[in-house]
Parts: sequence; structure tokens; C-alpha cells
Amino acid sequence: MRRRPQKAPDPLKALWPGQSVPLLKALHILTREGGLNADSRRKLKQVQHLAQLIRPAIDMALKEKPDPVLADLGAGKSYLGFILYDLYFGPAGRGRVLAVESRPELIETARTIAAESGFARMDFVEGRIADAKAGPVDIVTALHACDTATDEAILFALRHEAKFVALVPCCQAEVARQLEDAKGPLDQLWRHPLHRREFGSHATNVLRGLYLEAHGYKVRVTEFTGFEHTQKNEFIFAERHQRSNPRARAEFEKLAAQIGARPELLQF
Repeated sequence: MRRRPQKAPDPLKALWPGQSVPLLKALHILTREGGLNADSRRKLKQVQHLAQLIRPAIDMALKEKPDPVLADLGAGKSYLGFILYDLYFGPAGRGRVLAVESRPELIETARTIAAESGFARMDFVEGRIADAKAGPVDIVTALHACDTATDEAILFALRHEAKFVALVPCCQAEVARQLEDAKGPLDQLWRHPLHRREFGSHATNVLRGLYLEAHGYKVRVTEFTGFEHTQKNEFIFAERHQRSNPRARAEFEKLAAQIGARPELLQF
């Protein structure tokens, strides 16, 4: 008995209601014909899920402020910023998205896409996160900001007194390098290079969470998508409730002393 040929899945079913098809084509998530390959499908699911996790912060900011600002740091091709604007800020008719990226060619392309999409309240800043200056910022996001760029995003959030911080770290190697020469009662945890890389990555994110808590944030750490979509899927979400937390600061210092390493940017 001959099998009937299966129909190709409809790529539009992967989109959320209201998502702009022309925007997704401009971002090369959808092909010119409206198709969606496996890599683009993974990318779309990642950004959609992250947008869902960030939505409560955006809703709260829109409720509290007439014109809240979200800063997307290390924006790359600005996938996240564009989709957050398309899904939330655009329909709200207020609020701004500020994308910070160091590569001028990506900034130029993103500005063109924003203009063609009519995203008038989306701005782009060329430069490093550490050097970027903005007015008041309510929400800071950083998707797969590599190595110390996530620490720069944390410091940016503190400088601009952001109430919400949403981070997906990537390729954090600084603490692992410091652990090569670190000796102490726990050094068997990182004696082998593979363990040192994995432990260093984990310790980095634990210290980042404590650092945010020390500055008055309530921190939640979870996965933002499945491992089948990306191996870098740790999501750190922080909401500020007070100016400081001495107990969290003491825990940060104690852990850094115990392992003999700490992110150099995260100094008190």
C-alpha cells in the first residue's frame, strides 16, 4: 500500500499571533518564500520563549512608566530587540527599545530593518557595553553575551538603575582561567580541564546571581529552552526590591574566597 506523501509543515504555525512576517523575512528567520528551515526554527523558538519569560517585566514596566526603556546589550543582529518590539512595545504604542552592539555593519543593517518596519521607537548604539551610556533604563536584556560581556551587562543595569535584568550567559571562561592556579580544599572539583571549564562556568553564574542579590535584586535561575535548541540555555532573571543585601554580599565574598576566583568586573 503506497503511503501518501506528507505535507511539509506550515511555517506560519510556528509564529505567534500578530508576529510580523515581513520582519521575520528581513531577519532571515523566514525565507523570502516564507519557509522556515531547522536552524531558523530553533532560533525562532529560542527568541519566542525568551520573549515569553521577559513579558512580565515588560508588562510591569508599561504599567509603572509612561515610556519605559528596554536595553538589549550585545544585541548582535537584534533578533531579540526586534521581536520584543514587534510583540509588545509596538502594540502598546509606547516604550522604547535600545540595542547596543559593537559591530558597525550589524548596527547599519538593524537600523535599515527598523526603518522599513516602522519601528520608530527603536534606537541603536554602536559601541561596547562597558562604554554605552543611556538615560534611565527599566529593563536590561543580554542574550548569549559571551564571556565577560554578561558582567558588563550587569554593571550597565546597575549604572542605569534598571529594575529588571534578564540574562542568558554564554561561553564564560574567565573564572575557569583563574582556577588553573587556584589551590585549596575544593581544587579537586576543577583539577581536570573539562571539569574546570564546566565548574568555572557554573561558579561564574552563581557569583553573578549573588552579586545581583547583593545589590538588592531578587534572582531566579532557570532554563529558558530545551537543550535540543541550544546548550547555552541558563536564564538569570532579576527584579530589584531594595538598594542592597549585606548577607548576599557576604556569601559572594565567601564563595569567591573558597574557590580562589571571581569575575574581575564584579568588584564591590
